[in-house]
Amino acid sequence: MFKELLYSDEQLFIFLNSLGNDSWDSFWLIITDKLTFIPLYAILLFLIYRKLGIKSLLIIVVIVAIMITFTDQITNLFKYILIKRPRPCREDHLQEVIRFVASGCGRYGFFSGHAANSMAAAVFAGLLLKPHYKNLVFILLFWSALVAYSRIYVGVHYPLDIVCGLFFGGFAGFLFYKLYHVIRDKFLSV
Repeated sequence: MFKELLYSDEQLFIFLNSLGNDSWDSFWLIITDKLTFIPLYAILLFLIYRKLGIKSLLIIVVIVAIMITFTDQITNLFKYILIKRPRPCREDHLQEVIRFVASGCGRYGFFSGHAANSMAAAVFAGLLLKPHYKNLVFILLFWSALVAYSRIYVGVHYPLDIVCGLFFGGFAGFLFYKLYHVIRDKFLSV
């Protein structure tokens, strides 16, 4: 059963990865770059400051730093210690059938740190700002899905890597959103 799941995951990866073409490569390389969305993060921080104030913003910046560190470390635990599933760009039998567009290829890929971090940020910021911007959470979830798909497009993650990363990121974003409320109630309600 497990081998069948991995085989299906590989076949779905080949299909989704093969949908790409040279004219879209630059777009997906921009989407997959971690630095591309710094302006988005700056806008989110500004909105948080505007709606929640400087004290909340400072707490949120610390919580987000801890959240991203947490998701990165759990991702690395799964990638390098627990699972050790090679990325598709590392599989010799796939080299003739996939499009590898990324500038590099890490060793292991389960689960995707890009997917986990983008989803954690989307859920955290979306829930935090939902009372003020009701549709923002949907925009952020769409952004996270784009980032996640970009990892398949460039050839460095299987769909299962992405789905598990998204689920873990969603869980982390919700967990740290709740943590923010505990800290806020304890320190800002005085």
